[in-house]
Amino acid sequence: MTAVRVGVVGVGHLGYHHARIYHELPEADLIGVADPDPDRADKAARDFAAKALPDVESLLEAGIDAASIVAPTAAHAPLTKLLLSAGVDVLVEKPIASTVEEAQTMVEAAESQGRILQVGHVERFNGAVTALIKAIQKPRFIECHRLSPYSGRSQEVSVVYDLMIHDLEILQALEPSPVSSIDAVGVPVFSEAEDIANVRLRFASGCVANLTCSRVSMEKLRKIRIFESDAYVSTNYSEQEVLVYRKQPGPLPPGASPMDMISVEPLAVNRGEPLRNELAAFLSCVHARTRPVVTGEDGMAALQLAQSIVGAIREQQ
Repeated sequence: MTAVRVGVVGVGHLGYHHARIYHELPEADLIGVADPDPDRADKAARDFAAKALPDVESLLEAGIDAASIVAPTAAHAPLTKLLLSAGVDVLVEKPIASTVEEAQTMVEAAESQGRILQVGHVERFNGAVTALIKAIQKPRFIECHRLSPYSGRSQEVSVVYDLMIHDLEILQALEPSPVSSIDAVGVPVFSEAEDIANVRLRFASGCVANLTCSRVSMEKLRKIRIFESDAYVSTNYSEQEVLVYRKQPGPLPPGASPMDMISVEPLAVNRGEPLRNELAAFLSCVHARTRPVVTGEDGMAALQLAQSIVGAIREQQ
């Protein structure tokens, strides 16, 4: 297999790790990194044997087949369309764009150019989430918690776009029916936008989901719990662990505790670094010209739902 000639646009906190993993993957040939901060570009280039370049145009001149865009969200649409128009396949970090309208132009550009557009919803490549999605048949109630200490990053956008959007994309993979109602609340703490948010979603199928996210928590927590008619499934993203609690068939024996009738089964999980799994999957799509796990349309749908939630929060203010 010929290595994909790849570049990284933006080598800040997350983009640095995109460059690291591309450097380590045999399927990739890291050609260059582009960043307006020359010190950041130089460091990533030195660490990972690539060229340090000032902009995307220079990256294109160096000759690349694919690229990760890990720039600020406001730059996603113009950078993505520039790369797509040059015949480059793109993995753009989440959220896909600042607005649904921008996302639509990105999806259309990928289609018209016949290029791959993958959106970096990295939790979909967490082994626990992969196992969870395969195990769930018909969810009735879903509860998500995503809490983290304040990092100071992405403080210009709502925590819904920053953190909750991960769970919204997973939620739409688990429950594809339309959302019929939204009840949401959020408050800023250190930022101008919401730092804490909670939403209750009802789907046309009757499934209800309750999501809470915070970037001002004293603890880190990333969990999703799903109730089906005959099972309760608990997933810990951080530990990459999925436990299925299921009522055993048959009547309760005389004198037995109902809890004795519940079996607990851990699901097999392919553990590994989710970002590495994501980038390897992207390179595989580039080679095979196959549909990504998280398409531009998927990223746009998650953004649309996030935008509706933020709108519902701010209508109350």
